[in-house]
Amino acid sequence: MPEFFVTPGYGPRHLAALHYSQAVRIGDRVEISGQGGWDDDTVFPEHLEDEIVQAFDNVERTLATAGATWADVVALDSFHVPTADDTIGDDHTRVMVEQLRKRMGDRAPIWTQIGVAALGAPGMRVEIRATAVTGQG
Repeated sequence: MPEFFVTPGYGPRHLAALHYSQAVRIGDRVEISGQGGWDDDTVFPEHLEDEIVQAFDNVERTLATAGATWADVVALDSFHVPTADDTIGDDHTRVMVEQLRKRMGDRAPIWTQIGVAALGAPGMRVEIRATAVTGQG
């Protein structure tokens, strides 16, 4: 049976206002909804780099809520409001890669990076969704 989780801090407010959970666990598989670089009041940092780092922190918090860690992540999708005309922008990609290396070490998940016109909240520039499998050998 699926077990749903709400991230402490911002999660209960998002659940009440938007009617969604932050994570679901089915057996050893954990799927998380897209996590933005918001704080507990859903306020975004001024600088893009800080927003991306906060989004990674929120992914970590949400994974932990469902009993997973970055070491369990097997797949990542990231959504970006581009900063360049013909690409997402190196300022996005550079920080994403830095954070992946910092949090996952030598382990590299599959990753799809997607440019979008807009995200779910005003001022939001990045959103990260992850799949984890716990208890991996």
